[in-house]
Amino acid sequence: MPLNIRSEEVNQLAEKLASRAGVSKTEAVRIALTNELERQEPRVPRVPLAERLKPLLDEIAAIPRTGLEADKAFYDSLNDE
Repeated sequence: MPLNIRSEEVNQLAEKLASRAGVSKTEAVRIALTNELERQEPRVPRVPLAERLKPLLDEIAAIPRTGLEADKAFYDSLNDE
């Protein structure tokens, strides 16, 4: 079934997307509709950032402390300054 776009604004948006993507207006509308439908799909719940970072933070915390201070003098000594 054909789609009849009567809005000049929508027509201009379709032309702009088609021009940028190097496709026809029909393909531009298909791309836009497909992307919007995918965007609205329910997503699998993401693992919270804190939970994802925990193994890395635990690994860092397990590194023994040297007691050395990483100050300007320390960094200068690395460059023989």
